[in-house]
Amino acid sequence: MTKIDHTKLKATPEQENFHHKYTEEGSGLVGSKLLDGYFNAVQSLLGKADLKKGKALEVGCGAGFSTKRLNDMLPSGVELEASEYVEDLIPDAKKLNPGMKITAESVYELKRKDESLDLVFLLEVLEHLDYPETALKEISRVVKPGGYLVLGVPREPLWRTLNMARLKYVRDFGNTTGHLNHWSKRSLVKHVSENFHDVVEVRSPLPWTLVLARKPK
Repeated sequence: MTKIDHTKLKATPEQENFHHKYTEEGSGLVGSKLLDGYFNAVQSLLGKADLKKGKALEVGCGAGFSTKRLNDMLPSGVELEASEYVEDLIPDAKKLNPGMKITAESVYELKRKDESLDLVFLLEVLEHLDYPETALKEISRVVKPGGYLVLGVPREPLWRTLNMARLKYVRDFGNTTGHLNHWSKRSLVKHVSENFHDVVEVRSPLPWTLVLARKPK
């Protein structure tokens, strides 16, 4: 496990408003359709994984909106937990997901045993990280051989273009506050393959890229 000095990071999640994660994007008729398309794509990738039982973890769950949707689509034999770095968000996540274990932890230092998880979700987290490679390697540590990663990020440069079209983040040329990294579909597949394991499926719900990667048995 690589030790990260959190006091020297460019990322400032404590100062950002992650309560809007998947709620602002899903507001209005168009936004709700886009968000439904996003989670439909997640469900499609889960179908390809065909996981019937085991343990799953959502890393970076925010206020728990995505956690609830993920838990609803997972088979009953898969036990989902969630974690979040910003501790102030955890009470809201627990309120939306009563009875679920939700803990405070960094993606760089997961409080999990080696090869203990069958599935990890990392949805709209990687673009916020100073060290995305380190995060993927840490996730690889905790995933079992044959286990999966479902990862989603904004698709660039489309994401910025759409932000500019709706007059959001204009001063930053459409870059959402806190986004330190930017991937096209091709570059994301390359990045995940090099730092986690092979990508086996890709989905492109507007305006995101989602990948399913599998750790070899």
